[in-house]
This record gives sequence, structure tokens and C-alpha cells, in this order.
Amino acid sequence: MLKGLTLLGSLAFVVGFFAILFVVIPWYVTVVEDSTVAGPLPWWVRGVVYLFLGGVAVVLVSVAIEQRLRGPKAEELAEAEPTGLLLANTDRLPGRAVTEVLGLVQGHTIYAIWLGKDLSALIRLILGGELSEYTQMMGKARTVARRRMAEQAHQLGADAVLNVRFMTTSVIGAAAELLAYGTAVKLSPPSGGESAPR
Repeated sequence: MLKGLTLLGSLAFVVGFFAILFVVIPWYVTVVEDSTVAGPLPWWVRGVVYLFLGGVAVVLVSVAIEQRLRGPKAEELAEAEPTGLLLANTDRLPGRAVTEVLGLVQGHTIYAIWLGKDLSALIRLILGGELSEYTQMMGKARTVARRRMAEQAHQLGADAVLNVRFMTTSVIGAAAELLAYGTAVKLSPPSGGESAPR
């Protein structure tokens, strides 16, 4: 139901936006500047404006509710990573041999910060210094992407994920996509009395 509400709000926003852009503004420029038109705006102009603003409000409320209901935060997700699964950015491990390659595993997320933090970061951009808002955002995104990758490897029965890499791309504005990927493998038991690397 929440997705339907968000979709409805998005649709109202888009219809209202384009109606303002292609109907209300041309009407205002051609008709209202004529001195014979006076008084309140016509009902259809007010309706378009309310449609636009109502769409924005519905999307904001539904996203806020979705974030409340979504569940654990990124920090809590990090604690839920599968135990016993080794993540390494090398292609081999001392004392262990790869016995089976299970394939590519990946996890990704698209993360953004709320407008208040975005404005704070803009001020820091002008004055200088670390953009701590974005540092925290990217740290949370890495945690979520890594956890999703590890969970996929765990479902395959992997002992380790080798050649772990992170890739990031800008999606829109301050939103960034972060992808974690690597090769899920099964490993031989540790050789000679060595303990498995952790």
C-alpha cells in the first residue's frame, strides 16, 4: 500500500509540474498580463497548484513512513553479517587453496542524505574542511553493500569472497550508488596446523 501511495504522489507531482510548466505559465504570460483580467486565479489553476503541492506532500509523508518501517539501520546490518565468511581483496590466501569457484556475488545500494545535511555539506564546501555528512553517508552505503554481498555468498555456501572491490557512481544530486562485488569460493582446510585467516 505504501508503494502505491508513493506512486500516486509521484504521479500527482509529475502531472502538476508539467501542467504548471506547459499550461499555467503560458496562460499567465498571455492572459493575466492583459489588464482586463482581475480577481482570484481560476479554479483550474488553483487545482493544478494543489495537485503539484499535494503530490510533493504525499511523497514526503510516504517516504518518511517507509523509512520508519524499513527496519534496522546500516550499523545494525553490519552486525548481522554472516560469521565465518572471509572477505579479502586478494586472489589467494596463504595456506588455503580454492577448491571451487561459486561465481560472482554482489551487493549494492543507492544512498542519499536528507536536505538538511546536504545544505550543511554545501556550507562546508564553501568554507572548506571534510564533508563529514557525505563521509558518513558513504560509510553506511559501503556497510549495506558489503553485507548484501556477504549474504549472497553465504547463501551459496561460500567460505570466502576473494577479490572484493567497491565501485561508486553518482545517481542524482547527492545520491550515490555503491556496489560491492567479488568471487565467492570454497576453500581447502588450513594446511599444516595453521589456523584459518580471519
